[in-house]
Amino acid sequence: MAAYTADIAWSLRDGEDFAKGRYSRGHVISFDGGLIVPASASPHVVGKWAVEEAVDPEEMFVAALSNCHMLTFLHKARLAGFVVTAYRDHASGVMEEIAPGKMAVTKVTLSPQIEWQGDAPDANTLADLHHQAHEECFIANSVKTEVTVA
Repeated sequence: MAAYTADIAWSLRDGEDFAKGRYSRGHVISFDGGLIVPASASPHVVGKWAVEEAVDPEEMFVAALSNCHMLTFLHKARLAGFVVTAYRDHASGVMEEIAPGKMAVTKVTLSPQIEWQGDAPDANTLADLHHQAHEECFIANSVKTEVTVA
């Protein structure tokens, strides 16, 4: 078993009105390695009270799925005898209402672009490597969201 932590810190700023909902959603997330990430609610959710240049939970969710898939894919490709020299993904998520007043990120699409050294896998082998990566991805196994590879 492994345990993971993140520290979240937010505070009300001068001139903001918490009771009326007029306050910044900007905050920071600190990770155990020392990285501090500016974060916020999504501008799609709270409009001008978001910090657009910060990462929001929905973006982090999409990134976590993409990141976990990539790391698992690299491992599977190596075990299959392939050499990956670059892996880029433009992942996208869709949020929609799943019940009255209840929203969820229901689908994440991964769009990896992979560069190989030497022989690259054929289309069927590539699809199988992605399938294996999806089946073993810790984050994908932890959520209900549909995850597909385009």
